[in-house]
Amino acid sequence: MSKIDIGISESDRNAVAEGLKKLLADSYTLYLQTHNFHWNVEGPQFRELHLMFEEHYTELAEAVDEIAERIRTLGVSAPGTYKSFAQLSSIEEVEGVPEATEMVRLLTHGHEQVVKTCRESLKIAQDADDESSAALIGDRMRVHEKTAWMLRATLPR
Repeated sequence: MSKIDIGISESDRNAVAEGLKKLLADSYTLYLQTHNFHWNVEGPQFRELHLMFEEHYTELAEAVDEIAERIRTLGVSAPGTYKSFAQLSSIEEVEGVPEATEMVRLLTHGHEQVVKTCRESLKIAQDADDESSAALIGDRMRVHEKTAWMLRATLPR
């Protein structure tokens, strides 16, 4: 590949890409968890949760592609294996199939964790004067904050 000259130093591009790799790993892990719960949810809220989880994992599937492509734009290889995602992600895998309310709690926590990862990555992008990555991260943060709110709203008080 030819030299990248987009006004961001190589060291800054690498630093931003490292933050984006964590965001990609968190997003992909949350995607898998959400898809798993979509397939396995049961109970009185089945239809509502089944459809909501489908909306969420569909949105996440598009997001992981966008994040990975931004990493590539910065001239860095995007991680793409379960092993690399497991090492990078701050979202823990869930064993077994929890009941529906616990699924919602776990997904809420997962979306909140992605927001925290976004905040860390956003600072790096801003320090590098990388407006494109900062905008992507900010957009992702808003989606995850809203999704966490919507999930919390389904939980009993």
